[in-house]
Amino acid sequence: MTTSSRTAPASPASRVPLRIQFRDPSYAGHIYGIWWPQSRNLQVETADLVDHFPDQVGYVDRLLFSRPDWDNPVVDGRGVRRIRARRGPVKAGSFPSDDTQLMILLLASGRRVSLTVIPSTTDPVEADRKFQALREVGTSGEPVEAAHSRWDTEDPHS
Repeated sequence: MTTSSRTAPASPASRVPLRIQFRDPSYAGHIYGIWWPQSRNLQVETADLVDHFPDQVGYVDRLLFSRPDWDNPVVDGRGVRRIRARRGPVKAGSFPSDDTQLMILLLASGRRVSLTVIPSTTDPVEADRKFQALREVGTSGEPVEAAHSRWDTEDPHS
């Protein structure tokens, strides 16, 4: 795996299944999880996320992302406003200066999914440790991190 922070998007033939894991998606409140995209290409990766998001968790209606986490988060001087997925366009919002490695998904059901984004250049052993840590947390109901709370109150249209 390359160590460059600027990786080319994976070609469709070389893509692997969506690398995502949730901490108890049956919980009635917010859903927390981890996502390990295959590149820093916002359009390619978020379209893959939307198109392959598990049906049993929900239907992605909107997503909020942190601009510094991606190579191409701005179009015509503004944050990307729509993602072109196979199933159709998905509204997008962004936080211009946060480098939080978070992706917030708003589901059609009204539920919110907070995903920690593992950088695509992360060593597979380290990524596996992060997935394992989430499995060990299970359904402990630990408090929401401060960054998650802050994202709830910021304007995603900035």
